[in-house]
Amino acid sequence: MIRLLERSLRVGLALAIVGVAGACAQPEPPDTRAQDEAAIRQIEKSWSSSINTRNIDAFMANYAPDAIGMAPNQPMASTPETLRKGISEMLALPGLDMTFQTGGVTVAKSGDVAYSYGTYSLGVTGPDGKPMTDKGKYVTTWKKQADGAWKATLDIFNSDMPAMAPPAPDKKK
Repeated sequence: MIRLLERSLRVGLALAIVGVAGACAQPEPPDTRAQDEAAIRQIEKSWSSSINTRNIDAFMANYAPDAIGMAPNQPMASTPETLRKGISEMLALPGLDMTFQTGGVTVAKSGDVAYSYGTYSLGVTGPDGKPMTDKGKYVTTWKKQADGAWKATLDIFNSDMPAMAPPAPDKKK
């Protein structure tokens, strides 16, 4: 009888411990992926419309402090200074008219990282004074900051235009 009572107490104590542990477990964080996706789409829409204002500070505000840029035909911009320099050069192009359109956004279930992709259209005035256009695509990775804001951490884009052929060899040499 005492053994049965001891066994019942042990089982009861074990169930109580499991119940308390379950009650103390952290609840699953809410799934905010739909809201986060909408927020990133809105950021990209504002970011795209800010390009043609040529306001470098407004444009750079979309990047995380440790962001990396990978523009076509340029070295990787892996410091804030090199990223700012590359963006400044782009914004200074004569006749700049650029837009980009988000194709998709995927937010991780954890809600702290995401990526987006889409297309861009770029118009500039060429060295001969004639308009030049380019169309291409991009991928941007995003990280949610401590204040809840989404910032771009990696930004890469490239042209849909065929690569230029190298100049013909000089036959006079």
